[in-house]
Amino acid sequence: DDPYLVVAADKGTATFSDIANSISEDYGFWMGDAFASGGSKGYDHKKMGITAKGGWESVKQHFRALGKNCQAEDFSCVGIGDMSGDVFGNGMLLSRHIRLIAAFDHRHIFLDPNPDSARSFAERERLFALPRSSWADYDATLISAGGGIHPRSAKFIPISPEVREALGLAEDVTQLTPAETMKAILKAPVELLWNGGIGVYVKASGESHEECGDRANNAVRVNGSELRCRIVGEGGNLGLTQRGRIEFAMAGGLLNTDFIDNSAGVDTSDHEVNIKILLNAAMAAGALEGAARDQLLVEMTDEVERLVLFDNYRQNLAISLMQALSVPRLGSKQHFVRTLEQQGLLDRGLEFLPTDQEFEERKSKGQGLTRPELSILLSYSKIVLYRQLLDSDVPEDPYLSKELQLYFPTPLRERYSELMERHRLRREIIATQVTNSIINRMGATFVLRMAEDTGEQPAAIAKAFTVAREVLRAREWWAEMDRAEEVPEQVRLEVTLAIWNLLRNLTRWLLQLPGSRLDIAELVERFAPGFEQLNASLDEVIPASYKQRYDEQEQAFVAAGYPATMARRIARMPVLNAAFDVIDLARERGVAIDEAARVFFELGDALHLRWFGEAIETLPVSGRWHANARGVLRDELFAQRRTLAANLLSQPATPGMSRVQAYVSSGDPVLAHTMAMFGELRAQQSVDYPTISVAVRRLGQLVAALSRQGA
Repeated sequence: DDPYLVVAADKGTATFSDIANSISEDYGFWMGDAFASGGSKGYDHKKMGITAKGGWESVKQHFRALGKNCQAEDFSCVGIGDMSGDVFGNGMLLSRHIRLIAAFDHRHIFLDPNPDSARSFAERERLFALPRSSWADYDATLISAGGGIHPRSAKFIPISPEVREALGLAEDVTQLTPAETMKAILKAPVELLWNGGIGVYVKASGESHEECGDRANNAVRVNGSELRCRIVGEGGNLGLTQRGRIEFAMAGGLLNTDFIDNSAGVDTSDHEVNIKILLNAAMAAGALEGAARDQLLVEMTDEVERLVLFDNYRQNLAISLMQALSVPRLGSKQHFVRTLEQQGLLDRGLEFLPTDQEFEERKSKGQGLTRPELSILLSYSKIVLYRQLLDSDVPEDPYLSKELQLYFPTPLRERYSELMERHRLRREIIATQVTNSIINRMGATFVLRMAEDTGEQPAAIAKAFTVAREVLRAREWWAEMDRAEEVPEQVRLEVTLAIWNLLRNLTRWLLQLPGSRLDIAELVERFAPGFEQLNASLDEVIPASYKQRYDEQEQAFVAAGYPATMARRIARMPVLNAAFDVIDLARERGVAIDEAARVFFELGDALHLRWFGEAIETLPVSGRWHANARGVLRDELFAQRRTLAANLLSQPATPGMSRVQAYVSSGDPVLAHTMAMFGELRAQQSVDYPTISVAVRRLGQLVAALSRQGA
């Protein structure tokens, strides 16, 4: 029932796409030459190098996790493919610091045990530009001592001491068959294995060669546990089985999946098709000539590439975020898998996801899901949410038409924004954009968890998330983070998690607004100005105990490489979890934002409510109901704190004292009993759900007592 197919012919996109589009036009099909991507009037994937560039975003992310900048520091690499190939050839030109020590394709085996990164890059560049080149065309004088180029038809390949060391072979190895040499290359102790070839080269120990469905490479194939590289980049399809990936990842290797790494080609086709649909409509309306359209397509190539690669970058960050939360929130992942399975949307056996017993075993060992497994969850969550949003009123929300605009390159936004609103696939594009925005930033389980915790539908969750993101101006935060490239990955992930936590709490708050229609524009207007005021005045309204802690965190972020202004904002981010409470409190009591904030935060400091909030966040979660209980406790704590602050704001001010100081020193017996109880709880080494529940209940009794006094 899809409205169209994106047709991209493998191994001949340019030629076959023109044929497909000519047939489409001959039949008068509504898409015209937007039917098949690529071709003489489309985006040539090999010239753009887009598939390899997308995969390289994954490679860069993995290197960042290792604390290395692969664009500025030399690194060792082996590969599958040759320089005439699209994915391998383009991939091996994406960093000038690649030290390619070995590679093979269906014709040759290339060995260069101690390559010079600069000279070898120049030679690979020459080969890439040489039509129909092979490794046999490589300048042998540039190969380091002990290396060489050998045909796969040779009976034996001599293994020099240099090659032996580079491939990590035993001292007595002096020659190998071609198949043995290729296996040695796959198992080389290097930093990166780049797959740009065709065939299945890595399986799991428990898989048979027959299960791989690639008899031609049975003699070459190795197990995931045998790989000694640190990273695998999958520019090509099906180079590893999914079980092989998982086995490598369980042993500490870094990789995603092929459909994550090489998705940029499909994404480029998707953009091309939707752009052509828009421009063909402009041509039909007489607003654009054919030659001008074709020229405009060419002019937008670089921006289309940036849009596509940004998607690859965000998907990698999403997997890293999910990985960071995988161990503490493994129960959430298990529940997500089980739910989709019960709904008939996922076959965990087919996708090689853990059984419930295997989930429990990983919990007991403190293990989470691997990146290949998380890639599966990421994809399924997008498929499910996209369908849910498409069946809702989300694509009709006028505020979300901005997402439609953001999908297209700048020249189209400037010239054809009105025409975009009549795009045949407007709803589908908006649903896709909103889906990606939520899941790439919040992870696979966010929507399901939010729906179960609040009882709201995915459409409402999408709208609430959009409000929270816009009020927080989260896209500016993320952009600033992206610019701070020298920040260690662990610190950047820490900040990403802080933004994630804030967006999660603000979204949940909005979903619990009584009687709210969740009108995005209305809610953004309601909260954004107050949020900016609060953010600007934080240092004036938070207590000294808060400042000391946040100043220390700020210095740590500066030391990590963040600019001072940004470091200051990041350090104070936890305070903003209370932003919507403070803003509504000020509005309800008719006081200034800073006055409401002072009472709210000073009260939290005096009663140690910040400590209780942090204690709630550390409560263990082993399943859905624990997660729900923790969320309820968090909500109840904030609600009681807000009501207490509202009551104090209603009290007449005492000269020379703040409202909170006057209350704390009033000698109120209920308050004294509560403070003593809270002191005992804080002295405990650890707290559990019953303990926190008692504390929150006691806070409710204090609120009730103060309300009676006010009455």
